[in-house]
Amino acid sequence: MSTISKNSLKSSLLQLECHFTWTLLKQDVDLDELEETIGDQIEFLQKSNITNYNLLSYVCHLKNSNEEALRNLQKAEEEVKKNHPDEIARRSLVTWGNYAWIYYHMKRYEEAQTYVSKVENSCRKLSSSAQWKIQLPEVYAEQGWALLKFGAKYYKRAKNCFENALKNEPNNPEFNAGYAITMYRLEDFSHRQCEDVSLSLKPLKRAVELNPNDTFIMALLALKLQDLEQVDEGERYIKEAMQKTPDLPYLLRYAAKFYRRKGQVDKALEILKKALAVTPKSVFLHHQLGLCYRAKLFQLKETTRYPPQKQVEELLRLSIFHFKTVTDQKSKFFSAHTDLANMYAEGKRYEEAEETFQKAFQINILSYGDKQQLYYLYGNFQRFHMKSESEAIRCYIEVLKIEKDSYVRNKCRNAVKKLLEQRIRGGLGDATDFATFGLVHNLNGEKLEAIECYEKAIALDPDNEEYLSALCELRLSISS
Repeated sequence: MSTISKNSLKSSLLQLECHFTWTLLKQDVDLDELEETIGDQIEFLQKSNITNYNLLSYVCHLKNSNEEALRNLQKAEEEVKKNHPDEIARRSLVTWGNYAWIYYHMKRYEEAQTYVSKVENSCRKLSSSAQWKIQLPEVYAEQGWALLKFGAKYYKRAKNCFENALKNEPNNPEFNAGYAITMYRLEDFSHRQCEDVSLSLKPLKRAVELNPNDTFIMALLALKLQDLEQVDEGERYIKEAMQKTPDLPYLLRYAAKFYRRKGQVDKALEILKKALAVTPKSVFLHHQLGLCYRAKLFQLKETTRYPPQKQVEELLRLSIFHFKTVTDQKSKFFSAHTDLANMYAEGKRYEEAEETFQKAFQINILSYGDKQQLYYLYGNFQRFHMKSESEAIRCYIEVLKIEKDSYVRNKCRNAVKKLLEQRIRGGLGDATDFATFGLVHNLNGEKLEAIECYEKAIALDPDNEEYLSALCELRLSISS
């Protein structure tokens, strides 16, 4: 193929609306785990699986398995023929776009060009104006589902996609479900940032109204009602959903979460074991099991003056086992790492706790909220288990440096102040402590108090360049 036609093929490929042009980066997900999740959804969620097979083809490509990718695209085409025989072109644009890209990567340029032409011709027929960019709600929704699967940093883009899909078809049950799930995830993801946590309630209720058989959405609605302290109404939805689909693992996992949060841990364990029998590799289920055993351990310690050592050890062992199963399978599951590290610390296995915290710091997809949470938990580990106040202070200050207001940031601000005040009151305060206090005041915007602290630090350590420079900057910022 000549360079010119190869270049024009590449520029045509970049115009296509498909997984290859939606900027879904493989470093943001665990590909094996994502492949397994999609496989489970194909098996258990009785929906049209065009979207799942298309996404699976992209995941296979990212795993360097292009032949397998093509097989999944064939399955997507079969789904289109079966479920939408009158709309084949309209429903196949993403599939054909993926075909074109995969053939291009396999250096089968003629076949790639064939699929590019198919998309181009279909777009012309479907819309008088567009050569490529045809604004179809199905394509927006498919992009939304793909973004949702690639994790938290993609949620806002997913929300925009579902909003665009709904503009054309406001009563479409699938688009409403996608929008509701996205809103729920966005809230769940940002709940630590003190934002409004009821924005997803209306979309969830709307999605359930449009499709009363979607028990997965019903379970999310139940959890949201529980968040808003409407527990009885939430439980009604859980019970109804469990009558409709008693064996659906996607429902069971959230039903178990509902009962664990309600304090009925044994009931939650019973449900989780049932779900695990159906999907034994599910990291979500193992994480929930770990949380249940941890809850039982803390319950036992709180309600019994001398809890039986054997029972404590067994609950600790089970909790660690399930959290470790998750971190072994899903290296980017942040909260499972911190949960595991904290349980190691609980069992006085400090080296393993330290190692697990360090692995959590290596995760490359942490949001600002996650980073704050991680430094806060690691600071607590240093303070309460390793008895290192100076290391704890260092961690808490890392949280304060991330200038995103949150519950955790407020806790760190209070903890640092308390620790430094104790040291200074006890006569142990040195130049470093005063300078640290100065930094804390400065991060809180309390410049006069910061100046006072740096002056005290310099009185104890007159030649310290860092303190002199900080003091100089503060004075200039006040005078300017």
